[in-house]
Amino acid sequence: MYFIIIGLVIGIAIGGFLQFDIPPIYSRYTAVAIIGVLDSLFGAIKSEVEDKFNTTIFATGLLFNILLAIIITYFGDKLNLDLYLAILIVFTMRIFQNIGAIKNTALKRISKR
Repeated sequence: MYFIIIGLVIGIAIGGFLQFDIPPIYSRYTAVAIIGVLDSLFGAIKSEVEDKFNTTIFATGLLFNILLAIIITYFGDKLNLDLYLAILIVFTMRIFQNIGAIKNTALKRISKR
């Protein structure tokens, strides 16, 4: 679990110092990939708080989320549909559900003390 947080901090630090531009044509793909990563990250934190974390499940879920989101976004672009918005909504809802579960589990642990 700690390697996830350390990797996130290192990634944010490196990203803050490096300057690169993402071409506008790839902005949708980048957005769904980032939200997919955040969804997997909060899911991993929820699993860790509930003592159910499994690295294999996290890694495969992360890759599956990103690939599926990018594929759906690609087909949406080919059909001139904004399917990436649906992906963003679903991932955002899951992020909030995971945050709620993390909060509830933390409050239960605090109230037991």
